[in-house]
Amino acid sequence: MKSIRAFAPATVANVCCGFDILGFAVDHPGDEVKLTLRDDELVQVVSIEGDNGKLPREAEKNTASVAILSFLNAIGSKQGVDIELKKNLPLGSGMGSSAASGVAALVAINELLGNPLTREQLVPHAMEAERIACGSAHADNVAPSLLGGFVLVRDYHPLDVIKVNAAENLFCALIHPHLELKTEDSRKVLRHSVSLKDTITQSGNIAGLMLGLTKPDYSLIGRSLKDVIAEPIRAAFIPGFDVMRNVAIEAGALGFGISGSGPTVFALTETFEKANTVAKAVQHEFEKRQLSADAFVSQVNQHGAYVIPHSKGEG
Repeated sequence: MKSIRAFAPATVANVCCGFDILGFAVDHPGDEVKLTLRDDELVQVVSIEGDNGKLPREAEKNTASVAILSFLNAIGSKQGVDIELKKNLPLGSGMGSSAASGVAALVAINELLGNPLTREQLVPHAMEAERIACGSAHADNVAPSLLGGFVLVRDYHPLDVIKVNAAENLFCALIHPHLELKTEDSRKVLRHSVSLKDTITQSGNIAGLMLGLTKPDYSLIGRSLKDVIAEPIRAAFIPGFDVMRNVAIEAGALGFGISGSGPTVFALTETFEKANTVAKAVQHEFEKRQLSADAFVSQVNQHGAYVIPHSKGEG
């Protein structure tokens, strides 16, 4: 094959209490990348669809090309490639937009070159794309987008990424208001130190969430989906956040929080029907505040990014 397409799903990072160490993937939406091998060593972004001209085309600045360049350097390859990026995820949405572009590109180039690296080995290269996008090489979006399901980043030095064997019948409602909130701006407002009391509370919630996911114990999941570190500060960027949380819980959500750095919010439920009900209720709250919002409902994605079967004339 000389040409291939790949899809990488949106992700929910942090999952309330797991700041920078926990995330999960959803089925949709997501980004698509088409790669075509060149006969020279040039890596270039030839087209981007859906970004309204906002994303950089330079290979050293675009997340898709940065991920590929890091990958090629690691395997000692000078293969050139043309990159066509289709952005289905809105920028600055809190749904792992930059991560999805880098992950889709990595899955595609890895497949084109015979899969020299495992999915786990692709994570550091996707993190380099995140570094370019927001100044921080975090893995809580890229790891679940690559691996699927819930993923715990136990440590960054050295990198230790663990896929959590969580209950498969968990559903997610994602509600994205038409606001753009840059990750770097959302990180700047956070405190640089945390009290012992908050550390203990957050640690208990993370441990409770891990146990709840693996047992599974849905009541424990719900009790643990609380953040005392980042969410109290970031909630100010989302009009009506506290009201929406109450509305979501009343509509059947196990828990409710900010997806990544926001402004997208999410809820976890036990059924698709409850997730759909929650999505509509929260969407309505945004509309009451003169904010249009898109809603996405899906099961928690267990497989992550994938190669799109090529159509006639491709490959």
